[in-house]
Amino acid sequence: MDPVEQHIQTETRRHFFKRGALGLGSAALTSMLPGSASAATAGLPGLPHFAGKAKRAIYLFMAGAPSQIDMLDYKPQMAKWFDKDLPESVRMGQRLTTMTSGQERFPLAPSKYKFQQYGKNGTWVSELLPYHARMVDDLAIVRSVHTEAINHDPAITYICTGHQLPGRASLGSWLSYGLGTANENLPSFVVMTSTWSAKRDAQALYNRLWGSGFLASKYQGVALRSKGDPVLYLSNPPGVDPATRRRMLDSLAKINHETLVEYGDPETQARIAQYEMAFRMQSSVPNLTDLSGEPKHILDMYGPDVNKPGTFAASCLLARRMAERDVRFVQIFHRGWDQHGNIGGDLPKQCKDIDQASWALIQDLKQRGMLEDTLVIWGGEFGRTIYCQGNLTRQNYGRDHHPKCFTVWMAGGGIKPGVVYGETDEFSYNIAHNPVHIHDLNATILHCLGIDHRRLGYKYQGLNIRLTGVLDQNPVEGILA
Repeated sequence: MDPVEQHIQTETRRHFFKRGALGLGSAALTSMLPGSASAATAGLPGLPHFAGKAKRAIYLFMAGAPSQIDMLDYKPQMAKWFDKDLPESVRMGQRLTTMTSGQERFPLAPSKYKFQQYGKNGTWVSELLPYHARMVDDLAIVRSVHTEAINHDPAITYICTGHQLPGRASLGSWLSYGLGTANENLPSFVVMTSTWSAKRDAQALYNRLWGSGFLASKYQGVALRSKGDPVLYLSNPPGVDPATRRRMLDSLAKINHETLVEYGDPETQARIAQYEMAFRMQSSVPNLTDLSGEPKHILDMYGPDVNKPGTFAASCLLARRMAERDVRFVQIFHRGWDQHGNIGGDLPKQCKDIDQASWALIQDLKQRGMLEDTLVIWGGEFGRTIYCQGNLTRQNYGRDHHPKCFTVWMAGGGIKPGVVYGETDEFSYNIAHNPVHIHDLNATILHCLGIDHRRLGYKYQGLNIRLTGVLDQNPVEGILA
């Protein structure tokens, strides 16, 4: 909306509220109270733009950048290149991080892991991912994703918000803003950060990755914790019972409503809605996180870690339970993939964390008839180099950041199963066919949910800002069902 027009409309409502005893503000406030049929809200008028095949999405984000060469981008010809220098004709002067730019050599490090072909199309998968090997016919594996960012924080910010600098709305916030929420008692956008098994130090994650930026704060992601209260400050303090909490919220809502009438700030309305959502979550969140009713065969499918709060397996099972409750967007961050050294020791641990649980999530959704309208995305912020960082041996090596190509997979609503899209060169360094920019990836996610990314924008600081930027990005037709 034009800022001037928005200001005029706010002033008009303000004076209307002052003239009317109850006004539209009271009606809006009533609609947020428990038991209201309209607590689940629609999004923008005219959205979705078309009938999307997915109603919700789950994003499995491997923070730190998994090594595509050791997992899903098989390069057998590299075996004969062990410890030879990366040809300048391949690197072509590409900018390097400060972690390897000072190396005298860039010795090539073939993957030490064995690959085999699986599925109807003979998809190559590493021995590190035996459960992925069992579900390749459910996946669309994209080997040609690329980005401009070369360091973690701007790269994760870029793929999550569409811009390398902080301040923009995240993908989940855009979905909440555009499509609204389909449930009354849980947030539309929930985030979990799981534990990991490799080295303890890992890149920091900031809440701007699930923030709403210039959008109203009600669209930001709600972080679900594995220790203490699942959501901060959700439990009543000692001596405060539910009835007292209800009376307090009613009084607070009255004060906030008076503030809304006086100043017309839409953030006040968002604050009213968030307090009411928090009250409803006091019962809905404990019910969500209680896994005691899950059958043993389901728990066994996710693996032994599912019984440990905060693990990736437990988070994936919670994601399925949220999908059942119509949470629009769930994002699970799994850290520890930043392997500049000791891939031989750390990468197998990371893969074991996520392999069975990712498979179980897909199978669990599928057996419930939910995969057809639930989009699942797996990937990180960039890839890793074919050349070694640090000491190179046959059994161990490290890899630096590599933005020019990496692998992402997608499954479920709107995605063609059992395909491999895109191809990298023999060094897994440059893209040979069908490049997919991260804006194209986000355009594809929006498309699956019925959104034309070109038509979802927000006017801010004189710009019509989109998640997918200003260039001519497109959904990846080759993986759409």
